[in-house]
Amino acid sequence: MNTADNFIKSKLDDRRTAGNYRTLKAGAGLIDFCSNDYLGFARSAKLAAKVAVEILDCPLPLNGSTGSRLISGNLNYTEELEQQIAAFHQSEAGLLFNSGYDANVGLFSSIPQKGDTIIHDELIHASIIDGARLSHANRYTFRHNDPDSLEAKLKQAKGICYVVIESVYSMDGDSPPITALLKLTEQYGAHLIVDEAHAVGLYPAGLVATMGLADKIFARIVTFGKALGCHGAIVLGSNKLREYLINFARSFIYTTAAPLHQLAAVKMAYGLLSESKESIAALKFNINLFKQGLDVNQNQPLIASDSAIQCILLNSNDKARELSASLQQQGLDVRAILSPTVAKGAERIRICLHAYNTYEHIEKLTYVINTFGHAK
Repeated sequence: MNTADNFIKSKLDDRRTAGNYRTLKAGAGLIDFCSNDYLGFARSAKLAAKVAVEILDCPLPLNGSTGSRLISGNLNYTEELEQQIAAFHQSEAGLLFNSGYDANVGLFSSIPQKGDTIIHDELIHASIIDGARLSHANRYTFRHNDPDSLEAKLKQAKGICYVVIESVYSMDGDSPPITALLKLTEQYGAHLIVDEAHAVGLYPAGLVATMGLADKIFARIVTFGKALGCHGAIVLGSNKLREYLINFARSFIYTTAAPLHQLAAVKMAYGLLSESKESIAALKFNINLFKQGLDVNQNQPLIASDSAIQCILLNSNDKARELSASLQQQGLDVRAILSPTVAKGAERIRICLHAYNTYEHIEKLTYVINTFGHAK
């Protein structure tokens, strides 16, 4: 007899057999080369002190927001923060969401309609795919960072067309040719949407704003749980886009609003980001130091990336797990990224570099990786 328990057990057994069974692990006190805390804000005593003072100075010091923003959970503080963040990123307006996942699901499930078209890079984040599926729009993928592949899909588009990319890809760490892709979207009357989750930090206002293209992008998604060391996200765009999302984005409408202490942390993090030239310079230095110290070879090629995310391809779950285990045995917290999170044959270790990693940390990291590669 088929039961839910039998189904669950069967699926879990399949994962174990395939070697890609996932488990939760608490931090083990290792040197951090796996978190998205690129500038060290999540562990910043300075940021924590600023947040504490901000909360004490604010009226209505509630533990929770008490409801959705459309009912009882909206504050003047929230709307002022949205305006401040939008201005920081050179955008007309913005709307806060409780997470990056909520932001992407809300945006992509509500803006494209049945009969419209979404075209996204093949390596786009899962939250965007989930939102796009809920929209019932036509959906196509194009080859990673390939303008020719995008153009072929643009020629097939129907209805209103939305093209979706990331400015820094979460599992490869590379960036797309944004100018070339923008030119194509303009040529075909499509709207470009850019997820900036992993760009903010190395590029304080995001890569799009750094390139001077903010006014040409239909929407941008910025998350606060990476370099800003907090939680939540914002969708940036026009005032009309903000009004539309308030009315139609279900992940905004039907959820309890973020509490004041979360909003205060985001506000203080943006203030700290404006003062973080030294930390950003340290992050850039560490990225270059890692790349210079790595002996790249056929056994473990490095994906081309100038971001804090550096990935070494091992092309099998077993090899990725083996190198990750070797690094962790040496006190270095590096995680294997296995299929199906990445495509089969593209398994890897994903290294996240930070402003607070020391020269000795990075030297040890590259030594262990180089030794592993030569042994193979």
